[in-house]
Amino acid sequence: MVNTKVKYLGLELDNPLIVGSCGITEKIQGVEELAKYNPGAIVLKSLFEEEIIREIQESVQKMYQTQSVYPEIFDFFDTIQDEDSVSKYLFLIEEAKKKVKTPIIASINCVSASDEWVSFTERIQDAGADAIELNAFILPTNLSNSGKENEQIYFDIANKVKKISKIPVAMKVSFYFSNLALFLSQLSKTGIDGLVLFNRFFSQDIDLDRMILTPASLYSHQDDLYKSLNWVAIMANRVSCDLAASTGVHTPEDFIKQLLAGANAVQVVSALYKNGMDHIETILKGLEEWMNHNEYETIDEFRGKLSQAQSLNPAAYERVQFMKHFSGKS
Repeated sequence: MVNTKVKYLGLELDNPLIVGSCGITEKIQGVEELAKYNPGAIVLKSLFEEEIIREIQESVQKMYQTQSVYPEIFDFFDTIQDEDSVSKYLFLIEEAKKKVKTPIIASINCVSASDEWVSFTERIQDAGADAIELNAFILPTNLSNSGKENEQIYFDIANKVKKISKIPVAMKVSFYFSNLALFLSQLSKTGIDGLVLFNRFFSQDIDLDRMILTPASLYSHQDDLYKSLNWVAIMANRVSCDLAASTGVHTPEDFIKQLLAGANAVQVVSALYKNGMDHIETILKGLEEWMNHNEYETIDEFRGKLSQAQSLNPAAYERVQFMKHFSGKS
């Protein structure tokens, strides 16, 4: 029997498969159903920073003084009539901890380091979450902000949350940085416990018949795997925290590749929408069969075996591989 146990964010997981934040994890019924297939951990659907601020700010005027938050978002939340989303989220955490043994990771989708929402992480902690994932959704589209100013938001978020949090903190980030390797390395030194590579931004398409903007595919494709796979391989053992891979993992083979690249854990979402929740079992069975075939007893025996940690210059490593491929030499 192989041993698939791993450590991620200081948590002991039965296996490295993490169900990422999604609609399935928005309600306790979905969390309970997922837990039947024994994922290593479950990330609850993200609570938006704007939702938190909307619930706790003292006045509407104060809302618009938070520069990094998009004021337009409040027009959307003003139309919501149900029970306030913040209370529902805390209740979801409490219910999940009562009803399943799977580690529960709360998620906040954030665009600023506003003290108003950062302080709320204490309530998430008190509700019983095992960890917090901060999904930093900061698109570099503001022509008034320099790249350095955009990057500073990530550091401010990490520093503020880690200062008050007693549970592990991971940051889920994008690849929109001029020097991604340096940025990830520096961010990992803020004291955060993990980095998740990468989040998926909302993308738009154009309907040529109706001449309107429409949502592009919300689900990842298998080809999306390679960007995160590449950067997990580059950053494994070069950051001061754990690494989780996200986006494009659809098969057991995709899953194993991310572990070989150096991921401590691997998030799966779109594959569950396309194949059903029991696809968790398919991926884990594939992992165990592969480990048996290659005579690995534990994941640590092969994790990171194909990372680029031995290369002092990842860019040079990539250049060599590029030349080998396009020159036709192996």
